[in-house]
Amino acid sequence: MSEIFGIIFVFIGIIFDFFGCLGLVRLPDIYNRLQASTKCVTLGTVSILFGLFLMRGFSATGIKAILCIIFVILTAPVSAHALARAAHRSGVKLWNKSVCDKYAEDK
Repeated sequence: MSEIFGIIFVFIGIIFDFFGCLGLVRLPDIYNRLQASTKCVTLGTVSILFGLFLMRGFSATGIKAILCIIFVILTAPVSAHALARAAHRSGVKLWNKSVCDKYAEDK
């Protein structure tokens, strides 16, 4: 039964990764692309790793998958925020149809 749930989570993760990659190609500026790639990594990769954990259980592979999940959840959003802030500070413009700029409001 856990094999079936594991395969379902892996499939969901592959779908998230596919749409994240599609967002990297289709979205207009770096800020939107960072949002798509962060969701891709956080939801897609974590789902694949969780599916692997469900399939392998508490073996060495399963424990490594859990540790990787924790690492990805802690580092992916922080790195995306740092990249977006650095891009804004270096003068990378937002897309011309962007609605608001919270970083500029904070200055």
